[in-house]
Amino acid sequence: MKRIVITGGTGLIGRALSSSLLADGYEVVILSRNPERAVGLPPGARAERWDARTAAGWGALADGAYAVVNLAGEGIASGRWTAERKQRIRDSRLNAGRAVVEAIEAARTRPHVVVQASGVGFYGNVPEGVASENRQAGRDYLARLAVEWEESTRQVELMGVRRVVIRTGIVLSKDGGALRRMMLPFRFFIGGRVGSGKQWMSWIHIADEVGAIRFLIENPKAVGAFNLSAPNPVTNADFSRALGRRLRRPAAVPAPGFLLHLLFGEMASVLLDGQKAVPRRLIHLGYTFRFAEIDAALADILA
Repeated sequence: MKRIVITGGTGLIGRALSSSLLADGYEVVILSRNPERAVGLPPGARAERWDARTAAGWGALADGAYAVVNLAGEGIASGRWTAERKQRIRDSRLNAGRAVVEAIEAARTRPHVVVQASGVGFYGNVPEGVASENRQAGRDYLARLAVEWEESTRQVELMGVRRVVIRTGIVLSKDGGALRRMMLPFRFFIGGRVGSGKQWMSWIHIADEVGAIRFLIENPKAVGAFNLSAPNPVTNADFSRALGRRLRRPAAVPAPGFLLHLLFGEMASVLLDGQKAVPRRLIHLGYTFRFAEIDAALADILA
């Protein structure tokens, strides 16, 4: 039985990925700082303790594992970016990456592949043009963070381990994440575009997020960075209209940019900036999206 070790496996993506892997007979080990509190894990998944900084206590699980999927990192969109919080966000990502490298370095039989999480924020704010995988990194906070996050596990390549970096867009799911927050104002008939509405939203259905990760794990030709976003990004205004149609609510009440800056400070850039990320390398390698259009994705999720 092939073993997959997942850091950050208690989150939205980790739980969905675990369920898919377990259904196909993989052994799934989820690393958690509090395994006794890890509720909602799919049946059959095993939770093991780690300190999110070192390989102490869990490193042996990487020995002989088929893959290590590193999704660990504190959420970026749950509050103001104070200096202290920005440091926690950064540390959570870099420490997890170092722990993965430490475990693999000590393994007698090293994993076939390491999947390293990242985000389309790697490209920074891109108001015009396309952000494919060969585009350079941006220069804002999220871009610099993504660069460091990606680099945190690069050392495994020197050990002969195949490494894949997944630059994920906004993951749409009925089980939580960004969509639940975006739906709330529509429920009260005050939904609409955010800021100008012209900023691009690179999104992906949870089924394709999981499908793409599995495709990249299982395809020995997959190496390097891949955008995990649907092939048809939309502007924020178009997304708001599509969500309104699906919920049978108007999308006529915009959220002014200046108000978001007052409420969230620098973190407002998560809502007001964007990039038109396209999954060129993923499609070229042969992955077929189940949900390429936003209307179809929302129809499936909000059925």
